[in-house]
Amino acid sequence: MTLIKFASRSCHAILLGTWLMMSPAAAATPDPAYDALDRGDYIGARKAAEKAASKGDPAAHTLLGEIYSKGLGVARNFKAAAAWYEKAAALGDENAQLALGLLLSEGRGVAKNKARAAGLFEKAAKAGLASAQYNFALVLIDGGARKQDLAAAVSWLQKASAQDHARAQYDLAGLYREGTGVAKDLARANQLTSQAAALGHSTAQVEFAIMQFNGRGVEKDEAAAIKLFTSAAQKGNPVAQNRLARVYAYGAGVEEDLERAAKWHLLARSAGLSDFRLDLFLAKLTPEQRAKAEQSAEDWKLRNVGG
Repeated sequence: MTLIKFASRSCHAILLGTWLMMSPAAAATPDPAYDALDRGDYIGARKAAEKAASKGDPAAHTLLGEIYSKGLGVARNFKAAAAWYEKAAALGDENAQLALGLLLSEGRGVAKNKARAAGLFEKAAKAGLASAQYNFALVLIDGGARKQDLAAAVSWLQKASAQDHARAQYDLAGLYREGTGVAKDLARANQLTSQAAALGHSTAQVEFAIMQFNGRGVEKDEAAAIKLFTSAAQKGNPVAQNRLARVYAYGAGVEEDLERAAKWHLLARSAGLSDFRLDLFLAKLTPEQRAKAEQSAEDWKLRNVGG
């Protein structure tokens, strides 16, 4: 992959979709707001957080931002979320700095301001927050809000990677594989891909599984590769679904299973990944086998996507 593809694929990839971590101070003792949140009592969490925020608790401000950004027990409101994150960020909460930076970079609830977002990412990165280190690295790779600095970006990716940040590990592997901003090192690239795969990064799982299945750059291990294909396929990765379909269609490393192969092929195809050989395979199934595979694919979609 080229540097441009690397940056555009990953930029600001983490998330309002994952839970923000509690600050160390908040995690040290029981917290009514977070306890209520864990129980799914969003109204109770909001009330407890509002009480704590009125006393100047930074983590409570951040939690309120999270509640409004996700719409937990309230109407989703990015403007309100940004206001709470702003207060928490001013109080030094690195999670709020990261979250506010993400809103600023995307123009959600606030006017888009990538330069200020970069500053917030940098603050949170220096405080040791892995996701902020990752996002600040992407800023330095992109070269828009800040001057491009690949060496510094690699350093921040390494810091995030050392904290088991899967995206950082995967993207850093890409830089090592290409020798971009760092000396080319295929062994290190493979190691980082393996680490990201172990942490559940679906694309890393597919790439490392292909290496294992073919014995390319790593020890050949078809059984381990199939486990990774399965994990990534269950996450909805169409490439993994396609590879798993081939495995079962041709009995490669597993017992042949025509209906299971057809199920994964149908899912991959519905996600836009075509495979003419598997289309021909599908055409050879009996009507009963085809019907069972189609039903299995629909059942999977209902469980994992929703009706």
